[in-house]
Amino acid sequence: MRLVAALLASVLLAGCASAPPPKPAPVAPPAPAVASAASPRFMPSSLADGIGAFIAQPRFAHAQWGIEVVSQATGAALYRHNADSLFLPASNAKLFTSALALQTLGPAARFSTTLYATSASRAGGVLDGNLILRGGGDPSLGDAAASPGWADRLAAAVAARGIRQVRGDLVADTTYFSGPPFGDGWEALDLQAGYGAWAGALGAQDNVVHVKVARTKTRCCDVTADPVQARMHIVNLTGTAAPLSLYRPPGSNTLYANGSLPTNVARRAYKLSAPDGALLAANLLRDALAQRGITLDGNVRVLRWPEANSALSSDPQTIASITSPPLSQLLVHMLKHSDNRYAQMLLQQVGVASARAGACADRVQPPQTSAGWGACALRAFLGQAGIDKGEVSLNDGSGLSREDLVTPAAVVKLLRWTARQSFASALLDALPVAGIDGTLEHRMRAGAATDNVQAKTGTLSHVYALSGFVTDAAGQRLVFSLLLNRYLRPTDSLGRNLRPSPQSDLDAIATMLATYGAN
Repeated sequence: MRLVAALLASVLLAGCASAPPPKPAPVAPPAPAVASAASPRFMPSSLADGIGAFIAQPRFAHAQWGIEVVSQATGAALYRHNADSLFLPASNAKLFTSALALQTLGPAARFSTTLYATSASRAGGVLDGNLILRGGGDPSLGDAAASPGWADRLAAAVAARGIRQVRGDLVADTTYFSGPPFGDGWEALDLQAGYGAWAGALGAQDNVVHVKVARTKTRCCDVTADPVQARMHIVNLTGTAAPLSLYRPPGSNTLYANGSLPTNVARRAYKLSAPDGALLAANLLRDALAQRGITLDGNVRVLRWPEANSALSSDPQTIASITSPPLSQLLVHMLKHSDNRYAQMLLQQVGVASARAGACADRVQPPQTSAGWGACALRAFLGQAGIDKGEVSLNDGSGLSREDLVTPAAVVKLLRWTARQSFASALLDALPVAGIDGTLEHRMRAGAATDNVQAKTGTLSHVYALSGFVTDAAGQRLVFSLLLNRYLRPTDSLGRNLRPSPQSDLDAIATMLATYGAN
């Protein structure tokens, strides 16, 4: 992950991000038999015996398991293993961000993107000033379901005011959030992949670029990027015998494509982060204005932190706003699809609200960024949920940071506390359901866990997590956290992964919980 040589397809699918299930790997030679939760070896007399025997398998000898299972009603522990030790949580960190946002902002909170003009239009439809597209931290702007045609709606509002010519600039204002548009601890190659997309206050269409690589009759390969408004410049160096790689230097909008597709592959598609989410949004609006016959004499430019927010200092006129769905609906997307960008933006939304109070009780100096204020709010929130500050340390809102740490016990405390709050349904309804939807759609598709386990997944290199709720065979509601760290997955002599996958290992334990209490 740290080699800045090429952004390979395997990197594009790594991390906590939402992505379709990977295609099956080439069939490996038969592997030694590995016991599963359904095998006779794991039909013990007690839940503790079953889980204990499962995690004691030799392939986990160098890994670290952390497990906590309790009754939701009483809090009584059914099983504990390293439950008070710190682990990388991967996307299980999104559970903390979700609960914090619900507690601070409320399930009905909405976020707006507003278009302003710095002066009134005069006769002839001329605007002697700038248009300002002010981002308010809406992560859903441009989503087909949330705000279809948003740019055309804003352009139509400009046209309705009789404006036909803008003699100034179109300013993309992303200063609503202070700080960089990515999480603390995100790595360089993460920022190039779709799961590490720009998390500033203004962006559109998930801030991603869909890159297609296709073999033609005469060569390999044609490389295209959509949307063109992202202004991704492609340097096509394909045609060599090396495997295909895609690489965009940090801070650059140039994408280098090297190597070739396998001879039996006609095309492949990749999802990369847009070089600048605010610029993407502004370019989409500029094209919508042009479609309405509105000319822009000036440039498209971005106003970003730490620049002073002078664009709105002259009391501009509001033209129109696009408002997001309520927070409860944004969480459905974020948790079911494990969207890192949504999570980081929601942490910053909490930070904006917290900064208005002006004090961070556990720091001598106040935070300088929206994410820093959000982290301050999270530390205060942990005490409300009965979690000791030594049990959780989160650097970002998504879990993509390799510096995040939580204990399994803290995750369970958080879930039990959330289940007792008035907004509990907003989080519970947003969790993936085993065998049904989200990141669990293709997992636990047959058995007692199907349509029963509601849990958040998590994956980083050598890190796997699953935490949530399940009803056991006796009708008892259980809360659990399964964290597997430092697991080097066994491979064959050619480096191909052997089964079972770490995800199926987590699923096996979750299935044990679903069958617990059966007569």
